[in-house]
Amino acid sequence: MPAFAAAAILLAVILVGVVASNDSSSDGANGPTTTVSQIVMPSSTAPVTKLPLTQTYGRGAAGPEIKLIQDRLIELKFDPGVADGAFGERTQQAVWAFEKLVMGTPRDQVTGKVTPEMWSRMQDPLLILPRRPDSTPNHTEIYLPEQVQIVFHADTPVLVTHISSGDNEEWCEEVTISPGEQDNETGTEPIKKGVCGLSWTPGGVYKYYRMVVGRRESQLGGMYNPVYFNKGIAVHGAREVPDSPASHGCIRIPMHISDYFQSLVAKGDQVFVFDGVKEPEAYGAQSPRFNWIDPSYTTTTSTTTTLPAKPTTTPVPTTTPATTTPTATTTPPTTVPAG
Repeated sequence: MPAFAAAAILLAVILVGVVASNDSSSDGANGPTTTVSQIVMPSSTAPVTKLPLTQTYGRGAAGPEIKLIQDRLIELKFDPGVADGAFGERTQQAVWAFEKLVMGTPRDQVTGKVTPEMWSRMQDPLLILPRRPDSTPNHTEIYLPEQVQIVFHADTPVLVTHISSGDNEEWCEEVTISPGEQDNETGTEPIKKGVCGLSWTPGGVYKYYRMVVGRRESQLGGMYNPVYFNKGIAVHGAREVPDSPASHGCIRIPMHISDYFQSLVAKGDQVFVFDGVKEPEAYGAQSPRFNWIDPSYTTTTSTTTTLPAKPTTTPVPTTTPATTTPTATTTPPTTVPAG
């Protein structure tokens, strides 16, 4: 592998990747006016010697070339799992993140494959800078358009990962809610409810405020090692982290990363969620949409295709649940923030 230590010598900064910028406006509606060259490449007095790649590699490939790719991804803090020379799902997800963040590939065009051109770019002495350097000493930046998340310690990335956030679709499901979770805060046993919601991840500025070890069930579904930052919305491990938004509003990360994610963050760390529309500061701590009770829910039926009308004010149904509904659904309905 080339000597990447030469990257420390900064002579020039070249914009090559994601740019977070906004023109100034008279009313400040878009928040701070910042222009950040996020992916930069320092020049060096010594040229970087690169190892060529003669073909494109994707999932299912194996060999020493794959280990070189995995080693370099690890150096850049894109976690492909163990560098074992096998191109599996974890390596594919790390490549997705590199494609989107560094190569500038739109999220709906990612391939998860390493081309000779990408491998050459990967060997450059890349530096990844935060869009919000003036924040808490450690902070997290979530880029919804790219579906990428970065954890920074003192403005240095310690983790870059592919994510899957809310898909902005309405849903109705029977959910299981663990004791201590929203709407079952004082319970001692899991409860089941029929609820509807909007799978939306709000942009804004937040702070981590709660961590739970292990698997939890909430109105979002199953979560592994969740770290909450916006009411019921958390960064958590999931078995399925596809190449497109698919959650009920949470930030899904690969399971192997969620095993240690809580060690990288702390309560009070800022979380900046960029939605591609406005700067996070323009929203502040924007609350999620409120779920509402599914009026058609019974113990034997639930649906994700037939949606009741979404309430425009207080999300309280006008009909009571059927008499066969479990006890947890016969209590007076309350509004519950979507996760």
